Amino acid sequence: MPGAIYAEGLVKTFGDVKALDGVDFDVPEGTVFGLLGPNGAGKTTSVRVLTTLLQPDSGRAEVAGLDVLKYPNEVRRSIGLSGQFAAVDEYLTGLENIQMVGQLYQLSARDAKKRALELLEQFNLADAAHRTAKTYSGGMRRRLDLAAALVVRPPVMFMDEPTTGLDPRNRQGLWDVIRDLVAGGTTLLLTTQYLEEADALADNIAVVDHGKVIARGTSDELKDQTGGDVVEVVTHRREDLPAAREILERLGDGEPKLAEHTRRLSVPVSGGAKLLAEVLRELDTRGIEIDDIGLRRPTLDDVFLSLTGHSVDSGDDTTGSGQNTSAKEREQ
Repeated sequence: MPGAIYAEGLVKTFGDVKALDGVDFDVPEGTVFGLLGPNGAGKTTSVRVLTTLLQPDSGRAEVAGLDVLKYPNEVRRSIGLSGQFAAVDEYLTGLENIQMVGQLYQLSARDAKKRALELLEQFNLADAAHRTAKTYSGGMRRRLDLAAALVVRPPVMFMDEPTTGLDPRNRQGLWDVIRDLVAGGTTLLLTTQYLEEADALADNIAVVDHGKVIARGTSDELKDQTGGDVVEVVTHRREDLPAAREILERLGDGEPKLAEHTRRLSVPVSGGAKLLAEVLRELDTRGIEIDDIGLRRPTLDDVFLSLTGHSVDSGDDTTGSGQNTSAKEREQ
């Protein structure tokens, strides 16, 4: 039986661009599903199809047990959505924005105001409740949009890159909100470019690239596809780089990467701390002086370089909206 969010063979094209090319996933009820990928991978298009904002060219999708093509109105009543770009009315205050959403969901004026005040407090916007949204910073608008999406505590929630533009404190605060939602039974689909975000929140993850799911599993399972861990070495002398590279190539699980300007070499490994100690012994035996050495888990770029041969920020954000917007630009 399909889970709370289900996609099978979703295909969507925009002209010559195939935004979705047979996307499949199944999200169990009461879990967080992370949809990871670079700009233009198909994350936002997937969300737009699942939330009835786009019709797929082919394939099947269900949300909360409802076919998104056959029962779009019923699906909309069962979900909350925070899109990639903050959707707030600049000429209303923060309080009025959330109250308006509450009343659109047919809450009484009193209940809508009560819920709005709760959310403004939860998202650290209480001091700005009576200011018009056009005076808010980009991060504040993002938080206001997220707050509005949670007015009715929906059973299924979609968040499209929700922490873009948030500072570390507010990002952590949103993570706490998400954990509370899921603890209360909400099913969440989260799109993000940040592996650490999916690592902190997602029960399962699908990696998409060029409209296809290219890997799936837990965060640890994805990291293990790059070799499990990465050893990094910074040599003291530039002339020692070739010898250090030879050591890492022999002991590691792949071709070492070199950042020549920082004299930093890195290579995926599978031996953990034991392998790190062996690298240290080899460097010492060869008389190679180092400034730094360490063992770390892979980053999102490590995962993507392993899976696709390119880094996470090398794509274009093509979702059928006619916009190509970088993460940096969205934060401003």
